[in-house]
Order: sequence, then structure tokens, then C-alpha cells
Amino acid sequence: MTTNALPPSRKSAASLGLALLLTALLPASLQAADVRDVRLVQIGFAGPLSGSSAQMGQSQAHAVELALAEINARGVTAGGRPLLFKLLTQDDRGDIHTATLVANYLVKSEVVAVIGHWNTAASMRAAPIYHAAGIAQIAPGSSGRQYTQNAYADSFRIVGHDDDGGRYASTFALQQLKARRIAVIHDDTGFGTMLANQFMQGLQGMQNHGGALVAQQTISSKTSDFNAALTEVRNKDADLIFFGGLGPQAAALKLAMRRMGINATLLAADGIVSPTFLRLAGADGEGTFGLAPGQAQEKMAGWKKFQDKYLATYGGPVELFAPFAYDAAYTIVAAIQQADSLEPARIAAALHNLKYKGLTGTIAFDGEGNLLNPAYTIYQVRSGKWIPVQAFGGK
Repeated sequence: MTTNALPPSRKSAASLGLALLLTALLPASLQAADVRDVRLVQIGFAGPLSGSSAQMGQSQAHAVELALAEINARGVTAGGRPLLFKLLTQDDRGDIHTATLVANYLVKSEVVAVIGHWNTAASMRAAPIYHAAGIAQIAPGSSGRQYTQNAYADSFRIVGHDDDGGRYASTFALQQLKARRIAVIHDDTGFGTMLANQFMQGLQGMQNHGGALVAQQTISSKTSDFNAALTEVRNKDADLIFFGGLGPQAAALKLAMRRMGINATLLAADGIVSPTFLRLAGADGEGTFGLAPGQAQEKMAGWKKFQDKYLATYGGPVELFAPFAYDAAYTIVAAIQQADSLEPARIAAALHNLKYKGLTGTIAFDGEGNLLNPAYTIYQVRSGKWIPVQAFGGK
């Protein structure tokens, strides 16, 4: 007969090894604790750590690591026992199939909650897996409205969704930019399509401002060939292009506009407001507008302290969604303390009743798991930097 049980000598060695590991990891706040009382708590992170959005994902992962290090240094308990938080980081490559593998791995690894995924399609594909395990999922960048329309009580987002974002973008285009002939180009993902639809609905609701939709084109999320779409834009004499897609592709679009001599203003949303766009677009990015979730970073309470610590630990740059991932970590820990439990289902339930003052603002969720009273900011590229020009929403 065979058995998987360790013999007494190996059990002792394994226990000793774990004890030594915990002792090595213990921050000063837990040095006085009996190592046998300390509970090691894993929080999962899933995002694009490779591929075109790797810098965005890596910056979010660093922000979560920073938050958990601060929390461990401060000391947290649940059920009367001290906790030591450890981040389990996984690369989903921004791909829905990889996101499925990552979600299953994090569930099997018994994480108590997950921060991720970044893009909407990956979050939607992973959500049923986390839901089946009762594990709370806080997405730090999935703005597609459909993500939280899944009726799962454990799906949350810590940024606003595109129903609001599309409406604010159309308001800005008509009222501030005074756009009159508008073209919409979006990728073939659910995120890009939904964002473009919300923008166009916003235009329809403001017909008295004189703007008209003169062209609409769908492109592959993988392409860098914008010739057909931009030819129609030029033929229709559009003065503004709204782009529904991610930042790296927006940079390629901007370069193609310059190459074809198209002088229309480019307005995009979410992932465009990042150092990545500035690096890829270079001088040709000048004048581009981008809508981003949250208030301007410089207006965030505690931004300077966070930025200084982040740069000292990891170097730069601090990507746009990093503060939201940072707040997601603190929000999960606050829910653990409120529930006084490490049971994933109780953590998820506590998140629905939580009100937490974070770096990005006050964090509370509605019944679907959406962030209440989300803020947005319009930025423009000026002298190679993203400069905030108008704020929407928030309280």
C-alpha cells in the first residue's frame, strides 16, 4: 500500500522549513509574535506582464507589492491571529485564454482574493472561475460595462465603467473641442466596441450642440494598418477622431494620421493616458486628448508620498492604473479586517458594505460591484507630457 503522508522526520523538516521561511519574511511588526500563530495569506494578482501592455501590468503589480509591504510593516490581525500577506503574481498576457489558466491556478493556490485582470475581456473570462470558488475579484482597469453585469456578487471594479466614460468623452468633444464632423474608429474587442457605442450614444443625446457622426470604422485589435479607416476619415473631412482601443494601438494610429497628413484631433480613452503612449508616439503625439479614470494624480491625497516610495523602490514610470491597484490591495485587507475572517466568501460580502478612503478617493461599491461616484479626467499631451485639462464626476 502506498501513501502520500510524510514520515515523522520529514514532517518535522517541512514544518521547520516553513517556520524558517516565515521568520525570514516577518516584518518588524511581527518579530515578537510566535511564528506558529502567524498566518500566511496569499493575494493573487493577474495582469499583462508581457506583450504590448506589459509596462501597465508591471506597474500595477509593483503598486500592489508596495501596498502589501506597507500593510505587513503596520501589522494586521484577523480572528485574533497576526497575518503576513504575500502576493502571488501571474501574467495573463492580456489574453482571454491565458486568463482562464491563470484564474484556475490562483484558485488552486488558495488565494483569498484577486486583483485583476486589467482588460475587460480577460476579467470577464476569469470571473466565472473566481465566482465558482467564492473568491472576490477586484479589477483595477476593466472599464467595460459588461464585466459587472454578470450577476456575480464577487466581481468588483475600482475604476469607473464605459457608460460614464463614453458620455464624458462625447460631452468634452462637443462642448469643449467644438467638434462638428466626428469619426469613430474602434477595435474589435468588447471593450473597444462598447466604449465607441457609448460615445456615439452620447453624441446622439447632444444633437443640439451641432456635432455629427460622419464615419465609423472597426479595425482588428492586432493591426497597425489604418489606411482604409483613415482614408474614409480624410474623405469625410472629419475634424475629430474618437478611438476606442488600447494605448499602444492609439499611438500607432496617431503616427498613421501624421503620415497621411490628417490634422483631425485625436481623442481616446482609458489606456492611452500613459508613459507608453508618449514613448511610442513621440513628438507626433502632441495635442492628443485622452480620457482616464480617476482624478488627476497630483490631486490624490497622499500622491507625493506614494510616488516617492514607488520610484525609490522600482524606478519609473508610475503608470496610470498603478494607484488603483494599490488601493485594491488596501481595500481587500480592509474587508478582511471588517469580516474578521480569511474566508473568501466573507471577504467578498464585506466588500459590498465597505467604505474606504484610499489614494484614489473614497472607495465603495454598488450592488453590481461598480465603483460609486467614479471620477474621470481629460488630459492633453503638451510638450511631451500628459496635462490634466478637465475633470468629471467624483465627489
